[in-house]
Amino acid sequence: MEAAVIDAGSQLLKAGSAVPDQAPPMIIPSQMIRVVEDGTSGDNNESVFEDVTVDPVVRGHIRNWDAMEDLLHYVLYDGLDWEEGNEGQILFTEPLCTPKAVREQLVQLMFETFNVSGFYASEQAVLSLYAVGRISGCTVDIGHGKIDIAPVLEGAVQHIASRRYEIGGVDLTKLLAQELGKSNPLVNLNASDVEMLKVKYSCCAEDELAYEKTQRSSDEEEHTLPDGQVIRIGREKYTVGEALFQPSILGIEAHGIVEQLARSISIVSSENHRQLLENTVLCGGTTSMPGFEDRFQKEASLCSSAIRPSLVKPPEYMPDKLTEYSAWVGGAILAKVVFPQNQHVTKGDYDETGPSIVHRKCF
Repeated sequence: MEAAVIDAGSQLLKAGSAVPDQAPPMIIPSQMIRVVEDGTSGDNNESVFEDVTVDPVVRGHIRNWDAMEDLLHYVLYDGLDWEEGNEGQILFTEPLCTPKAVREQLVQLMFETFNVSGFYASEQAVLSLYAVGRISGCTVDIGHGKIDIAPVLEGAVQHIASRRYEIGGVDLTKLLAQELGKSNPLVNLNASDVEMLKVKYSCCAEDELAYEKTQRSSDEEEHTLPDGQVIRIGREKYTVGEALFQPSILGIEAHGIVEQLARSISIVSSENHRQLLENTVLCGGTTSMPGFEDRFQKEASLCSSAIRPSLVKPPEYMPDKLTEYSAWVGGAILAKVVFPQNQHVTKGDYDETGPSIVHRKCF
């Protein structure tokens, strides 16, 4: 049985057996709806849904362990057809700055609750590079709840130079909601409407001057919402992408994402600058926004670094939309190495040392 690979994000969980040249076969929302037993229907009790959502993962890190256990139980036993008593090996992807306590609690959950036969965890930045055939480079990962910028040398994240920002797709969705609320005051928008509009319409202007032009004059499109309301969207669709290059739009005093990348790499030894900058990888669904890659490249040509960042294209044999699940694909590649070569945490390792074994064997 192939090892299972799990990439649990704040918005989506990607899961599947370790087959590297395919998309993850299971992509589901991480958010859950609480279910309660309705005791009013006699012997025919039925589960009913409360209007309460639960987020097991917040800003990239596991926050609700009971919900995470339920989610993983569904993924492994229903989604991946594991059999109780015959559990296999599992590899998890990890975001930057994962607390030690979270790593230990995860490995404890896997061995004590799910009875896995082997465990491994690796940082998403490293795995995203593996997915495009690199072991050194820099990843810019724009997730639902965070942005991670991580230089990687020979498969090791340079933590002293890495940067994590607790803004992401969810904050861009809120920004779009605010902008649409101003221009469409009579339309009642819910969160799912705004998320759908963001995915369908958001784009990046060619540069800052082009963005300013769209704010003065921009063609508008009409969109009919599921409930029949009609909304007009024009200049707002450019604001979402622009906020990544001008964080002041979000009310944040910080440099744009390309300048942040250059400043991050400047901390690493200068002899590695070219290797890192010339192997830059974009990850996360937001980076597939129309115009984002071109704008990134244009900003890169103007940044303060003597060496300009350049983007690595995914190999042709890799699945489409690789940026959206590159960490999962890299995890599938790594699982093909660590488990056959016994580099993972075994049940014996765990029983002998306890949860702290994860820091010795997964680095």
